[in-house]
Amino acid sequence: MGLQNFERKLERLVEGVFAKAFPSGLQPAELGRRLTREMDHQRQVGVHGVLAPNCFTFEMSEEDYARLSQGAGALARELATEARSHARTHSYSFIGPVEVRFAEPAPDVRPGTFRLVATMVEGEGGRPAAVITPDGQRVELGAKPIVIGRQTDCTIVMDPEDKEVSRRHAEIRRLGDGFVIADLGSVNGTRVNGAGTTERELTGGERISIGRSTFRFEVG
Repeated sequence: MGLQNFERKLERLVEGVFAKAFPSGLQPAELGRRLTREMDHQRQVGVHGVLAPNCFTFEMSEEDYARLSQGAGALARELATEARSHARTHSYSFIGPVEVRFAEPAPDVRPGTFRLVATMVEGEGGRPAAVITPDGQRVELGAKPIVIGRQTDCTIVMDPEDKEVSRRHAEIRRLGDGFVIADLGSVNGTRVNGAGTTERELTGGERISIGRSTFRFEVG
C-alpha cells in the first residue's frame, strides 16, 4: 500500500514538473520500486533490529539526467519519504539520515535505464530521529533537544492561542543511544499514546499529544 501511494504521488509530479521531462523511457516510479527492493535485499540484523541502507545514489544517462534536473529536488524528497515509509512498514532501522542523490551522468548507462548504489552511512549525531508535526513537517533531532511550546525560542513553536500549551511545554532529547521525552512542568501535561507522562523512553512510532496538537515521533 505504501509503494502504491508513493507511485500515485509520482504520477501527480509527472503531470506537473515531469510532464515534459519523462515523455517516455525512464519513469520516476521505477526508481522507487528499485529503492525499496535494495532495502529488502541489503537488510542486516543489527543491535537495534533489522538495519537497511539509508543512502541511495542513482546513476543514469546524460539524456535522462538532463530531463531529471528540473525536478530532482522534489523527486529526491519523495524517494526519501518512501524509504522511511518502507522502513516503518517492515520494522527496518537506519544508522543515519536517509539521503537520496543523483550522480553525474554515467557514460555506460543507456537512456531509459539506471543504476542504484545503496549503502549504510552512519550519521554524525547517532541514530536518526525526528518529530513529525501535525501539518507534516519533519523536525530532525540533532545533538540539542527539541523543545515544544508557545515561547518563540522553542524548536517547535505552538499556536500562542492554544492556552493548554505552556511556554516551554516538553522536550525530546537523546539519552545514550536512545531517546526520551520529558514534560517541562507544564500545566496541562504531556501525553504519549494517550497516557500522561513526566518522562519516558521513545522507540519510534509514538503519538505525542500537547494541547490540541498531536505529533508523531520517528526513529530512522
